Amino acid sequence: MSESTTAADTVKVPAPAAIEAPAERTRRLRVGGLMVVFALIGLGLAIGTKGGKATFQLTSGDLENNLLHLPAQPVGIFLGILGLAAAVAYVLRRIPQRYAAWLAAVLGICFIGAFLCWAAAGKTFPLANQFQGTLNFATPLILGALAGVMCERAGVINIAIEGQFLVGAFTAAVVSSTTHNNAAALIAAAVTGVLMAALLAVFSIKYLVNQVVLGVVLVVFASGITGYLFDQFLQEDAAKLNTPTVLSAVKIPLLGDIPFFGPILFNQTVLVYLTYIAVAVVTFVLFQTRWGLRIRAVGEHPKAADTVGIRVKRVRYSAVLAAGILAGLGGSFFTVGYAGSFSKEMTAGNGFIALAALIMGRWHPIGAMVAALFFGFATQLQSQLQIIQTPIPGELLLMAPYLATVIAVAGLVGRVRAPKADGEPYVTE
Repeated sequence: MSESTTAADTVKVPAPAAIEAPAERTRRLRVGGLMVVFALIGLGLAIGTKGGKATFQLTSGDLENNLLHLPAQPVGIFLGILGLAAAVAYVLRRIPQRYAAWLAAVLGICFIGAFLCWAAAGKTFPLANQFQGTLNFATPLILGALAGVMCERAGVINIAIEGQFLVGAFTAAVVSSTTHNNAAALIAAAVTGVLMAALLAVFSIKYLVNQVVLGVVLVVFASGITGYLFDQFLQEDAAKLNTPTVLSAVKIPLLGDIPFFGPILFNQTVLVYLTYIAVAVVTFVLFQTRWGLRIRAVGEHPKAADTVGIRVKRVRYSAVLAAGILAGLGGSFFTVGYAGSFSKEMTAGNGFIALAALIMGRWHPIGAMVAALFFGFATQLQSQLQIIQTPIPGELLLMAPYLATVIAVAGLVGRVRAPKADGEPYVTE
């Protein structure tokens, strides 16, 4: 460059990070197009809203007080336009890429808000019950997703969460029925979850069995053994073996008195509180402790971890067995936390939805929790819409949670990367 060349004459070359690869651009346009479609659907519902005000019940069981009245159509249109703006901003990259997830979150909230304004126009929507049910349905999903995070961060795919749910639910029901002690029931469920995890660990880590096939086999095994025991014993003597005591809610002083959110979050069962603690503990352990660092190391590059003295197989065993505790507790929710009895196949595929939450949450405990809450919200919403007699076919409402799962995992998440050694057995040389 000659001395006469000025800074203004210099051609600025964009930094490599600012250059969008063709594959990344294709993914952005695909995801952005889906976001625009949802935004337009939400805006269309808002424009077609009839019925004047939408009333939202803010306190469970109180039909006269603590009601929020909103003009359904104006609020819905505002949310629809805001959601459309978020979708367009994502497509046009008007906001830095690191905020893309926030745009998707804004769109999701606006779409749900516009949809609720349309569904509740001229009616009363039990908003407090919606959030209460969301937390109930999400509790086992969160625990199952955390179990998956622990396993897959260590490099072991855990398809068997559904099976761990089943044996945990069965054990909790029997122990609670025979001892009338729910603390013992929770401990027993955790133990059986660990036993199932031990089968996964031994066959996948020691005998190098294909982890996906092994997980499916363990689910079938759990389904068969619990179904057999149910037919042979629980049905024959249901009064003694299948009448577990459902956990009662325990209100936390002061926190439980917070308006709206207090009764929902802090007037819950011990199992829900354990779920709160589990999210915090798993996050802390994985990212703030030496053991967590080793788990992540053997899940990303086991050979490198081995060269610095980390015993790869021992770390994987410990992570899988610890995950079994979480999955067993998740299974106990179905009997002592909710239903009050055990029935065959009662987990109804929730273990696989927990796996979807794990993927949607990008193998992070907080992300998995948010995804589980999303699935819980969709499950509770379909029952609430049936109660207020929304003009949507009942069959479609029943499909809604699973459709939401497919759309969220396949469309809105985009590209996700599992731990590099996830599902790969490690053989010492």
